[in-house]
Amino acid sequence: MAAPTNSIMSFTGVHKSFGGLKVIDEVTFDVVRGSRTALIGPNGAGKTTIFNLISGIYDIDIGKITLDGTDITHTPIQGRIGHGISRSFQNIRLMPHLSTIENVMLGQHTRARGTVDLFKPLGWGPGRRWAEMAEDALKRFGLETYPGQVVGNLPYGIRKRIEVVRAMMADPKILLLDEPAAGLNNQETTELQNLLRQVSDQGVTLLVVEHDMHFVRSLCEQVVVLNFGRKIFEGTPEQVHKDPGVLEAYLGTGNAA
Repeated sequence: MAAPTNSIMSFTGVHKSFGGLKVIDEVTFDVVRGSRTALIGPNGAGKTTIFNLISGIYDIDIGKITLDGTDITHTPIQGRIGHGISRSFQNIRLMPHLSTIENVMLGQHTRARGTVDLFKPLGWGPGRRWAEMAEDALKRFGLETYPGQVVGNLPYGIRKRIEVVRAMMADPKILLLDEPAAGLNNQETTELQNLLRQVSDQGVTLLVVEHDMHFVRSLCEQVVVLNFGRKIFEGTPEQVHKDPGVLEAYLGTGNAA
């Protein structure tokens, strides 16, 4: 079946095994350009594996990934970043001993075209263009209060938002978010949702792995559900709770995530 004409990413007939264990079994789904899509399922369903396949950490056994019309199935990680994929992780991967602005500037290393450019984010090259871009990004996303503060001293919710801003410095077409709400309190979750809506409003497509179904319903317009490495549902957040297959798969778990 052909991908929708408004699809920015197609994940088609993908299989992945580790040894004799099949973890992704013929999964197909499309991500609509500019959408906020959630990828949900129980622990071990294959969500993070799919993120690792999209970002190039793992190789696909069978299947195909296209991004904005380009086949990236066998493209190296750096090449995928160049095509417009950026990612944040469940466990924060900021440099805790560096300042906020230094961390955000490090997100620009993906734009480096040579050795001199590679050192510009650290202030080791001429000019302040990259520093100014980082400062502007912090201001646009409401984090201008923290540029000189050491990241390790900031509240967890602030660090989560800084990581998203750093990912945005790669100028992505699609941003992969791995459990962004994990460990956040209600206020921090709301602040993160507001930031992600800002990102979405700038035309960046969001693909989110998340266990918090309230977060999914509040942010996302489309949901793909996995169970034991297979796609069992695709539809809106409202439809998730009405689908018999999803209800059966998650019977007794308390929610559909």
